[in-house]
Amino acid sequence: MKVLVMGGTQFNGLALVRELVRTGHEVTVLNRGQTKAELPRGVRRLYGDRTDHDRMREVFAGESFDCVQDMSAYHPEDVRLMYELFRGRIGHYVFASSTVIYAPASVLPIGEDHPVDRGPDQNEYGLHKLLCEDFLVGKHREEGFPATIVPFSMVFGPNNILPDREQRMFARLLAGRRILIPGDGTTVGQVGHVDDQARALALMMCEPRTFGKRYNLTGKELYTDEGYVDTFASIVGVEPEKVFVPHDVMDALWDGELELDPGRPIQAAIDIRTSEAEQERARRNMRLFMLGRIIQRLAPNLHRWNRSVCFGIDRLRRDIGWAPEYTFRSMVEQTYDWFLATGRDRSVEFDFTFEDQLLEHLDRRVG
Repeated sequence: MKVLVMGGTQFNGLALVRELVRTGHEVTVLNRGQTKAELPRGVRRLYGDRTDHDRMREVFAGESFDCVQDMSAYHPEDVRLMYELFRGRIGHYVFASSTVIYAPASVLPIGEDHPVDRGPDQNEYGLHKLLCEDFLVGKHREEGFPATIVPFSMVFGPNNILPDREQRMFARLLAGRRILIPGDGTTVGQVGHVDDQARALALMMCEPRTFGKRYNLTGKELYTDEGYVDTFASIVGVEPEKVFVPHDVMDALWDGELELDPGRPIQAAIDIRTSEAEQERARRNMRLFMLGRIIQRLAPNLHRWNRSVCFGIDRLRRDIGWAPEYTFRSMVEQTYDWFLATGRDRSVEFDFTFEDQLLEHLDRRVG
């Protein structure tokens, strides 16, 4: 097939391009040309900023594809433009959404028909993904536009452009830091591997049964917070000193009743807000962000620190026969090998100010 990948030079997009080439497809990528990427031989590369609509019309004039895999659409105007450009000229449009769209749930796993969250706690990223979905579902219902929606959930693996996830945990353990674990460590989470997800995207291309549907895309295993730490520590080869943060302290931090130093870069981001209300909202978002990266956590703006979150992938299994190959342990092993091989254990720096402040607070409580 002729496949266009929008944003094919980083992490999810790069893994998809490699999978498509591996399985014999003719691949074109479009990005701004600002990211150096080792693309497979034969990949055609186009340059342009998707926010420049005139440039996009120029680049894609006369182009047609069997499938467009859109990995870099974040705003409704992004997908509206793709619809305008390729209506009637493609066989399939796959939109990469996010599981941050879903409302908190007490019955797990969260399936594709679970209610979404458009309330005041949802952030701009989640709301805009929902608006993109609304547009595509509407066009499918009105005129059969062949769109499929694929919410990703905390993707894991080599080339991750979000170092505050798995890479931060590697760095903690290698530095011999004490490892914070919220509550009693039994909250459950889930991640998916970037290569598993690339296989799923490739398998669904031009499958009519997928048109107009939403498919959760993540891994097959769950872990507890303590299990997350234990798996990482085992692979790194260290015995971690685990510090469990009492429930009352986590609650106080989450609700803003206990304030700690978030670190200079985070405070600077708060300070640029103009009004008091904007600064308060920024403080809340940053506070939850800091807490949410103690152990890799999805959408802390929606899911409280002790709420387990996982997603069902049975629809993908049923409709295209896909199943994840990676276990949680094998994800960590492969990603740690990449972390060391690329020298990130020596080059990537992390600000641990917030964690140090929390450890000091807990030490004072004990003392």
